[in-house]
Amino acid sequence: MAKTGSTKFDHCKKTLRVGEEDFEYFNLTDLQDPRYDRLPFSIRVLLESAVRNCDNFYVKENDVEKILNWSENQNNAVEVPFKPSRVILQDFTGVPAVVDFAAMRDAVKRLGGDPEKINPACPSDLVIDHSVQVDVTRSSSALEKNQEIEFERNKERFLFLKWGAKALKNMLIVPPGSGIVHQVNLEYLARVVFSSEGVLYPDSLVGTDSHTTMINGLGVVGWGVGGIEAEAVMLGQPISMVLPKVVGYKLHGQMNPLATSTDVVLTITKHLRQIGVVGKFVEFFGPGVAQLSIADRATIANMCPEYGATVGFFPVDGNSLQYLRQTGRDEVKINIVESYLKANNLFRDFTNPDQDPEFSEIYELDLASVKSCVSGPKRPHDKVMVSEMKEDFQTCLDNKIGFKGFNIPKDKQISKVPFVYDNKEYTLTHGDVVIAAITSCTNTSNPSVMLGAGILAKKAVEAGLSVKPYIKTSLSPGSGVVTYYLQDSGVIPYLEKLGFFIVGYGCMTCIGNSGPLDDSVAEPIEKGDLVVCGVLSGNRNFEGRIHPLTRANYLASPPLVIAYAIAGTVSIDFETQPIGQSPDGKNVFLRDIWPTRDEIQEVERQYVIPAMFKEVYAKIEKGNNRWNELDAPESKLYPWDSQSTYIKSPPFFETMEKDLPLVKNLCNARPLLFLGDSVTTDHISPAGSIARNSPAARYLSSRGLVPREFNSYGSRRGNDAIMARGTFANIRLLNKFIGRAAPRTIHIPSNDIMDVFDAAARYKEEGTPLIIIAGKDYGSGSSRDWAAKGPWMQGIKAVIAESYERIHRSNLVGMGIIPLQFLDGQGAETLGLTGREIYSIELPENIQPGQTVTVKMDNEKSFETTMRFDTDVELTYFRNGGILNYMIRHLLEA
Repeated sequence: MAKTGSTKFDHCKKTLRVGEEDFEYFNLTDLQDPRYDRLPFSIRVLLESAVRNCDNFYVKENDVEKILNWSENQNNAVEVPFKPSRVILQDFTGVPAVVDFAAMRDAVKRLGGDPEKINPACPSDLVIDHSVQVDVTRSSSALEKNQEIEFERNKERFLFLKWGAKALKNMLIVPPGSGIVHQVNLEYLARVVFSSEGVLYPDSLVGTDSHTTMINGLGVVGWGVGGIEAEAVMLGQPISMVLPKVVGYKLHGQMNPLATSTDVVLTITKHLRQIGVVGKFVEFFGPGVAQLSIADRATIANMCPEYGATVGFFPVDGNSLQYLRQTGRDEVKINIVESYLKANNLFRDFTNPDQDPEFSEIYELDLASVKSCVSGPKRPHDKVMVSEMKEDFQTCLDNKIGFKGFNIPKDKQISKVPFVYDNKEYTLTHGDVVIAAITSCTNTSNPSVMLGAGILAKKAVEAGLSVKPYIKTSLSPGSGVVTYYLQDSGVIPYLEKLGFFIVGYGCMTCIGNSGPLDDSVAEPIEKGDLVVCGVLSGNRNFEGRIHPLTRANYLASPPLVIAYAIAGTVSIDFETQPIGQSPDGKNVFLRDIWPTRDEIQEVERQYVIPAMFKEVYAKIEKGNNRWNELDAPESKLYPWDSQSTYIKSPPFFETMEKDLPLVKNLCNARPLLFLGDSVTTDHISPAGSIARNSPAARYLSSRGLVPREFNSYGSRRGNDAIMARGTFANIRLLNKFIGRAAPRTIHIPSNDIMDVFDAAARYKEEGTPLIIIAGKDYGSGSSRDWAAKGPWMQGIKAVIAESYERIHRSNLVGMGIIPLQFLDGQGAETLGLTGREIYSIELPENIQPGQTVTVKMDNEKSFETTMRFDTDVELTYFRNGGILNYMIRHLLEA
């Protein structure tokens, strides 16, 4: 909606001359309010958006005052609107977004409206990066073969996305093979300052991937949201958010020359997880920040979801401008960025403490204290010092099953299973590495750790070290720039000698696209019930994510990935044990081949140059021949193919009418699942391979497909029939009804043990509404909209949990599912719930945000919960049956 007239902030609109060109902008210093210069820099970005977009409809004058008064309001759960400058998507979440847009067009037409009103209202960039899989490795042709297989598997999805790029305005599709969305965003898409119709304003965004926060490292405010919420932003809706507390995180001291940025981020992740920063902004400051490159900052910002904050923000400084130059950005635009930010007091000097703003609370880290570490074996914030790795893994074998335990009996811990690979005999035992992957935007965007890995590989090869051939090694850069500087610096041959061939440009192993292990390796793992390991330079290592057979997975810097691959095991103390032997039998220790930070920086200065970025990104939108040959439909409405197993019109709007539905009480509901703590979106809606004995596999088989054609759940997110069957299909799901890890549950009336989807289908036939009971941090992990859509399709009406991950709670609201939260100190265990009770929830006539609601049971007992609709806008979405239903009704009225 256009502005409804003048506001009291019109006087802030000024002219800024840069070079020979004049621009308009809103000068926040002209508010003449002393509170402005005390605001954290991240909050200043929210304020600018409110001032610029103030229309007294979506954004009101009082909203500006709320943000200006952040110091007082941060503790009062004050709701404010925020209109990001743009939206970014990856293909696993982008496909369902475009499917929803296509289905919304159909619904608008059915209800008598203009379907072409369904268009992105802001720039929306979609990078295809999630579909490539490590099928072929240890080969110079791995890249070409994996990309060929990617197109064979995903041609239908790619055709659909190409239709979306044509039919939907304001949408850019970055073709497959270009890189990982967050690295492409950092190196190419980020504007830092927007210039639109002669008006300058800060670049800001939301993205359909939780690691959207990586862009915070460049001084761009952005975070991950659910696909459902992102679609609303694309349609012009502001985000309704609670004004956050801002944790100041001060960095000082000098980094150890042997430490990496990965070590820093894993240290920070553990520290901030312990502090508790969920729902808060984290803003970095202090003289230590000035020492960090933008790549280092981006690595820290990338893992913001793992430490739980909404953003991990580094304001723009001189290093940011230098990065823009290094990555080939236009010098005129860089001058505009600098001039605008300085004029608006948005430019930072980290060495000047007089610029330090007010923070809600402050914590510190001495960079000199950071030591070499990894995280695992099941969570990214469980840091393990490399010097303690051997002891820690042994403890994990001993511990009962949990985040740090596998409960392997003592007599089974010495199991060794012989096998033959490529006509040679080997043995496998607990702790052996079977997957070693240099992967993920977290690290492949950082030249220091990538070149560090290359230099370590060179030294290792020169020392006569090697990697066992059965270990699935891979190198998947986040952009073509990485390949350039690895080639030019001369380290590619050494990486390949150790098995680390470039296998593709995408998320790959980090997202679960590790591909199959060779049968000769998989069989001894299963035969010996072995806890074997994956080591990856990724950001997520939840159970079942990397590969079904790697029960232990460790996040590590790229150099450490290679080190553990050479050692062949994580059960090693690098301080006292050699990593291997030279051909003449001499012990070689990790310290003998480990590069120093100075060594790495010298190579980086020489080989990471602007020309590489310009050449790679000059042709990124053109795509490759396979992409360009795709002939997509030209129609404005998508011609759905009823035979497709990839793209299907979803049922979300089939019965929707113009009038609001009545809000009904939830009566006589059964729990479909009875879950514990830290149930992730990977548990709820896995992205990896489709198991051959799963409901989704049975559905695909009934459509005539064979297992090699199943592809992954992530690639099938455009088909609701498959995704509903894939909901709660993770083999590591621990359901208390079952008492073991399995994608199964109990149909309580019959006591039959069934696949979760089949149980949900039976309940639906019986007319029984369903709920989920869960513990703490329900829905942590990736910002996966199907983790809310899937439960909706299975008939879930409400979730009762001890706490929620921010994005997932928002997604539940977006699908019209009621998020209820046990009162503090209470949970299923303290209340004595078994999950076999029948539950009823009476909804108040005039529901208010954060209202207390009583849950009654058939045993005449009851308990209180907090209804986690946190804002009035979220209540509006719920009353409409979901956020997209609201948008359709809103556009019909416009």
